[in-house]
Amino acid sequence: MALLTDSDLSLTGAARHKLIELFTDIEEGVAGVRVYATPGGCSGVSFGMTFTDAINEDDGVRHYDSYKIVVDDSTLRYLRGVEIDFVDRGDGQSTFVFNNLPATGGGCSSCGSSSGSCS
Repeated sequence: MALLTDSDLSLTGAARHKLIELFTDIEEGVAGVRVYATPGGCSGVSFGMTFTDAINEDDGVRHYDSYKIVVDDSTLRYLRGVEIDFVDRGDGQSTFVFNNLPATGGGCSSCGSSSGSCS
């Protein structure tokens, strides 16, 4: 287990506040929030977050007051320097967003589209 720093992954104040709120309602046994990457074909790599009950030897961990952010080695290579924010759009829709994502490939050339747009 490696300790992560701001240069690896950072959270805005809004994201930290929302995670504190979520962890006040969570059952015991949750080790943290796992950030993960999933290959996405034309759209490149997609990122998400889920609660996790395990921290593995190859995970990087970022400790905050009442929770931990957990990232495995293969995902961390995509996330170095990324900032996670929480955006409340005011219309009942809110979400975590990943800012400063590096280019990960993908795009229309990877699916063979000749029209210039993936549909």
